[in-house]
Amino acid sequence: MRIDYPPAIQRLVAQLKSLPGLGPRSAERLMIWLLQRSDERIPLLSNTLLEVKELIIPCEDCGFFIESGSSCLLCHDPRRHRQQLCVVEQAADVLRMERSGAFQGLYHVLGGRLSPLDNVTPEDLRIESLLSRARDLHTEEVIIALGSDVEGEATASYIADLLRPAGIAVTRLAQGMPAGGGLDHVDELTLYQALHGRRKMG
Repeated sequence: MRIDYPPAIQRLVAQLKSLPGLGPRSAERLMIWLLQRSDERIPLLSNTLLEVKELIIPCEDCGFFIESGSSCLLCHDPRRHRQQLCVVEQAADVLRMERSGAFQGLYHVLGGRLSPLDNVTPEDLRIESLLSRARDLHTEEVIIALGSDVEGEATASYIADLLRPAGIAVTRLAQGMPAGGGLDHVDELTLYQALHGRRKMG
């Protein structure tokens, strides 16, 4: 007879395996580590996850994470250049850009990228709110900081086609970005160079 973990542990491993970057062995090691802790690690982890779920929401303007009832530090910072908008795919990309120290404008998180194979259409992304913000802020330049793979290029072209009639300059991250890669695979120096070497689209 084949012996396996009790069902409750199997369910825990299955949940851990569903997290990005964790395979079956990593999930199993993490489960064992958690179960061997005699301290309050599991209740603390559980409570913190619930707290984050309850408190953290996306900023209505830029889409970055904020605590419910708080104002967005990025959107309300008077030192930022309000005529520049940097479009990124996910909220975590905002921090990658910020850590490079190269950008001082405002951000706009799309929440994904166009992908017909995954049924992700323009209606699934924050494209309409991008157009509204660009209009309301009298944006002079929109910098598209998406990955250089097929979906990233398609999303960038789609956005550029919508913004050009409004007379807004649309630029794209250029040198330093690896072909087929996203922002999560780029170090700060490469990102800094790519931002300063951006090119105009069309």
